[in-house]
Amino acid sequence: MIKNPDWWRGAVIYQVYPRSFYDSNGDGIGDLPGVTAKLDYIASLNVDAIWLSPFFTSPMKDFGYDVSDYRNVDPIFGTLEDFDELIAEAHKRDLKIMIDQVLSHSSDQHPWFVESRANRDNPKADWYVWADPKSDGTPPNNWLSVFGGSAWAWDSRRKQYYLHNFLTSQPDLNFHTPEVQKQVLSDVKFWLDRGVDGFRLDAINFCFHDPKLRDNPASKAVAEGSIGVRKENPYAYQFHKFDKTQPENIDFLKRLRALLDQYPGTTTVGEIGDDNSLQTMADYTSGGDKLHMAYSFDLLTEQHGADFFHKTVNTIEGKLTDGWPCWAIGNHDVARVATRWNATSEQQLKAYMAMLLTLRGSVCIYQGEELGLTEAELQYEDLVDPYGITFWPEYKGRDGCRTPMVWHHEESHAGFSDARPWLPVYDDHYNAAVAVQHAEDNSVLAAYRAFLGWRKDQPILLKGDIEFSKSPKNTLVYTRSLGDETVMVALNLSEAAVTIPMPGAGTPEPDTPDFVGGQWHGKDLTLGPWGVDIARL
Repeated sequence: MIKNPDWWRGAVIYQVYPRSFYDSNGDGIGDLPGVTAKLDYIASLNVDAIWLSPFFTSPMKDFGYDVSDYRNVDPIFGTLEDFDELIAEAHKRDLKIMIDQVLSHSSDQHPWFVESRANRDNPKADWYVWADPKSDGTPPNNWLSVFGGSAWAWDSRRKQYYLHNFLTSQPDLNFHTPEVQKQVLSDVKFWLDRGVDGFRLDAINFCFHDPKLRDNPASKAVAEGSIGVRKENPYAYQFHKFDKTQPENIDFLKRLRALLDQYPGTTTVGEIGDDNSLQTMADYTSGGDKLHMAYSFDLLTEQHGADFFHKTVNTIEGKLTDGWPCWAIGNHDVARVATRWNATSEQQLKAYMAMLLTLRGSVCIYQGEELGLTEAELQYEDLVDPYGITFWPEYKGRDGCRTPMVWHHEESHAGFSDARPWLPVYDDHYNAAVAVQHAEDNSVLAAYRAFLGWRKDQPILLKGDIEFSKSPKNTLVYTRSLGDETVMVALNLSEAAVTIPMPGAGTPEPDTPDFVGGQWHGKDLTLGPWGVDIARL
């Protein structure tokens, strides 16, 4: 019997990028035994679950997001037995394990694609999206790849183009083929049977395409936030009406949810990159029969500030109805939030953390975020990310947020590995190492541990409703309500002290971390620069 099958509501999920977390065998690459070795550290953060980025067998053209065997562990990360041990040890510490599932596409080295491309009449001929060229030999339509250029690649064996929304080495599976859906769900079941507690679903709105292969229209405004690309990428110039987020995706998500419902206590969080991402989040999480929760890229861009946060959260809340959001301000695909949002002080980082952890919904925290790590500045010759290599120098890719975790400031490679790491440790990160911050009572790490520990015992923050109030410029004021209880959260997101008129004087919430608390003067609350207050009303 599952103690709390809805554990995921309000849960905090810690994202581990295994390549960069901890190297247990001295080859310069992090691995699954390395994650197991650091479970006590993760548990000390007071999070509820771990999301593991892909560790499956892969040629690593996109560092694991190009899968060539959905049921095995790539040797650089360990073995299936290592994974089983990780699950068992995590569960001993009351930590859930969620794994990344890349369902919309595979590696071109997957046996399915090798068979599919061989000819047009083999058993897997229609497992991928194939199309004839136009009469002049050009691709069948104008669809673009997220990683630049046409989304179509020519294959001389079949004399057809195949669809790849990402790298040419990541062909898209054809979900219009029933056998593909059946196989994908079978692979998901494989990991459920091994004891995983849930899945983070990569690019989950990319599974289906328009079978008529109609051209995408031009975008009315070049946008980046909702679709997860930058403005120098031509992908942002299209309105992605036909290449993803098709109506058929809904029925597939229902089939996926029906499978998970056979395993009580499991959950899903979907990554939504779409022109209308907030509406798609609502569509995909409503009704209790599709995704459990979803997140978009709206808080993963350079846009920030009180007005932007207020508008984004209110928009999501207005659309979600009975759906459930999952918030993230950092991950393995975007520049680290400390750099992206121009944080210049630890107090500023703590304010962003307090906001993230007091919104309605679940939360993902990316490894190193709890240390306040900045984006690593790498030389061109150090880059390995094909995305960055393509768009250099205007966009330097994703390597800067994927550099190794810093454990010890006085050890070589910051204690990550005995060997030269696959990406260099950034010099500026040494002083933010776990060992340094563990010894400091007021560090960013200490603040995360304290706030997360306190939050665990606040049902009103885990499951309560949210409502915003009017407040002065550069501030956010909202209430969280559950039953007849109400808590007020006030944030000053600026360098200047501010006084906020309140409808009623609040009673300071007990046991909050030391950085939380303002000065009440009757019904007025004064917050210092980047100040935070949480009070009972």
